[in-house]
Amino acid sequence: MFLSRTLETQQATHKEGLTSDTEYFAEKIGEVRTVDDLMKDRRLLRVALGAFGLGEDVRNTYFIRKVLEEGVSNPDSLANKLSDKSYHALSEAFGFGAGEARRTGLAGFAEEISKAYELNRFEIDVGEQNDDFRLALNAQRELAELAKEEMGGNAKWYTIMGSPPLRAVFETALGLPSSLAALDIDEQLTIFQEKLERKFGSGDIAQFAEDGKTDKLVQTFLLQSELKQGVQSMSPASAALILVSGR
Repeated sequence: MFLSRTLETQQATHKEGLTSDTEYFAEKIGEVRTVDDLMKDRRLLRVALGAFGLGEDVRNTYFIRKVLEEGVSNPDSLANKLSDKSYHALSEAFGFGAGEARRTGLAGFAEEISKAYELNRFEIDVGEQNDDFRLALNAQRELAELAKEEMGGNAKWYTIMGSPPLRAVFETALGLPSSLAALDIDEQLTIFQEKLERKFGSGDIAQFAEDGKTDKLVQTFLLQSELKQGVQSMSPASAALILVSGR
């Protein structure tokens, strides 16, 4: 609650520390016309990847080059095959794939990427203090947007299942184990939908476009995570005592 109340102030303060990177990006990104141009400028690449929560991949140059060069138009491209849809979003945003429109020179592109970079860096730095808060902030930002997207209900679920941060929030809030990922994707979908319906009255992700629904999910996630961590830190006897006493 304190983080939510002071969020705008904290983000503004945090943003000041990133001004050098975002100003450089705004100045130079318009000159980027090829994947090579982007890859050879580590500073630009760091902002580009950071905007999609992929900052740790800055050294995986061959992999990132392939993601960008193949684009998203071809169903067989690498970005379309990866379970983590952050790579798809990265490739789609830059438009370097064959037959795709490069976006680096478009008005507003630098601002779009810089804003996403600032938000992701803020969440990462919050996560260094408390990873649950990072996941909660990410869910509040991404889930409401996803709920409003014009795509089928199952497609929205597949997007969530392909996003490690969102998936972690739903698994914890719904009391599902991470081992669920080992099941067939359609079986996972059914389980997620049924669990969400039991707890929230509907298995449709579109409900999170409504005011308060995302906050309710995030609160449930934080509560379940705290309870889980608390129980794990107790001895079996202490946990049993709390359960018996009703506390």
